[in-house]
Amino acid sequence: MALTIRRRTAAATVVVALSASFAAVAATPATSATTGPVRWTAVVDPALRAAHGTVGVIVTGAQSSERAVVKAGGTITRQLPIINGYAAKIPANDVPAMSHVPGVGTITLDRPTHVQSVPGTYNNLPSVYKKVTNGTRLATSGGNGQNVNIALIDTGVTALPDVASSIVPITPDVSGLGPQPCLNLAGDGTCDDLYGHGTFMAGIMVGNGSASNGKYVGMAPQAGIVSVKVAGATGASDVSTLIAALQWVVQNQVIYNIRVLNLSLGTDSTQPYAIDPLDYAAEKAWQAGIVVNVAASNRGPAAGTISDPANDPFVVTVGAIDDKGTNGLNDDVLPNFSGRGPTASDGLAKPDVVAPGAHIVSLAAPGASITTQFPPTMTAPYRRGSGTSMATAVVSGLEAQMLSLQPLLTNNRVKYMLTSTAHSDASNDIMSVGAGIVDGSAALAAGPGVANVGVAPSIGTGSLAASRGTVGVVLDDANNTVLNASSGDLTSTLQPFLEGSSWFGSSWFGSSWFGSSWFGSSWFGSSWFGSSWFGSSWYGQPDATEDYGSSWFGSSWYGAWDQ
Repeated sequence: MALTIRRRTAAATVVVALSASFAAVAATPATSATTGPVRWTAVVDPALRAAHGTVGVIVTGAQSSERAVVKAGGTITRQLPIINGYAAKIPANDVPAMSHVPGVGTITLDRPTHVQSVPGTYNNLPSVYKKVTNGTRLATSGGNGQNVNIALIDTGVTALPDVASSIVPITPDVSGLGPQPCLNLAGDGTCDDLYGHGTFMAGIMVGNGSASNGKYVGMAPQAGIVSVKVAGATGASDVSTLIAALQWVVQNQVIYNIRVLNLSLGTDSTQPYAIDPLDYAAEKAWQAGIVVNVAASNRGPAAGTISDPANDPFVVTVGAIDDKGTNGLNDDVLPNFSGRGPTASDGLAKPDVVAPGAHIVSLAAPGASITTQFPPTMTAPYRRGSGTSMATAVVSGLEAQMLSLQPLLTNNRVKYMLTSTAHSDASNDIMSVGAGIVDGSAALAAGPGVANVGVAPSIGTGSLAASRGTVGVVLDDANNTVLNASSGDLTSTLQPFLEGSSWFGSSWFGSSWFGSSWFGSSWFGSSWFGSSWFGSSWYGQPDATEDYGSSWFGSSWYGAWDQ
């Protein structure tokens, strides 16, 4: 017998009848020798109550509940074991019924996140970020990023001459197309950067300056870029895509020699890192030995404006300084846009370090949204831009240089080396600049020590809706409405699955990961690029103190693009 749903009126309580045979589809949750069977409390995103038709959701809980989703007429669109869950398309009317399925923990609406980047006016300041961070000195010593690959989770990379040779070919498990220049999770049929953010980041990290006769050379021109494309022409992606990208990077770090991860993405979530699923996923990459660099945000100058997952204590959180186009630090200033600590819920000191992030020269992707909206005045393919995204790319490239000179460095050692040797710059407030501006040469001479000793990791059992913050997302309501009235809190009931060996076993990386449903048309419905994220709240105000330009779709998410 199938799941039956009876509705008296639109406002009536949904009555769910589970037959014995259907109940067997969803296996009973794990048991504990001391506590007995785990009782699940299904927490449902309130935004789903007003939804109609088929909706995209993220479900956490037991893997066995997937069969119940299919049984109820839904479709599993991708596996997300890094957060003990999966993404699915289900009829909105069946959400209450799903909350009663054994093993379901949370059901939240899958909504967009955005890349961190702050549109601007023309200036002719020199781009000296490599000199300021002593990356030039490392290059003189032979540290150009050789034998190091950087994973770039972003909007893709257009293969312009400056970066084409650095793009690492990817072979998706089921594409059948042979090596491709990216893992494309954006669903737009091309690895090219249709928005313009990822190509700019790539140029900062690995640009070889071939189009400028060596004038504009990135930090580590011999490093490789593993492009994981999570967004198309709008720059918007959904949370499940970002988590899937992190998971893919962890899975494939050895295959593609990924030592560094650049994550210029984030939300304004204030959920504690200790339970936040996005922080948890970023920590998985760190625990795998990858140096994870995250943009602080461009929502400054107020305190508590560090983004998620930059609020995580393990990762390297990067803020921006304006070097004024000079090599010295005496004239540097702290841009208003750079996010400040402490972290909103945990009170942690962030950012960890700062790097040049104002008027940076890098690559303009031809025909991309940013290039069209803000046509560069520089000779193609170059343009200028400002934001903590740019500063983060500088640090990622610097780390690639360090690792090419000292390949045995661990990520905790790299973070310690950078933070213990950073120079005071632009401010004495550690909540604005952290340890200060990075110095690659001094870092390689750092004394003994490692970072993150004794830091408690995230358990990832919090709300996915809360992870998304206010960026086009309706948060859980204040009461954390529970449709299934069974007892127990979410943390304790999910813990057996988070600690179980199946998390780290071969089931993580089996062929089911990359089945045809991954790349099917159901992935990319109209909800991806709906009008909801173009609301009036996105349009911020121009920075009145520094000439970084007025904002486009909110300076907190998109960098300034100098014309």
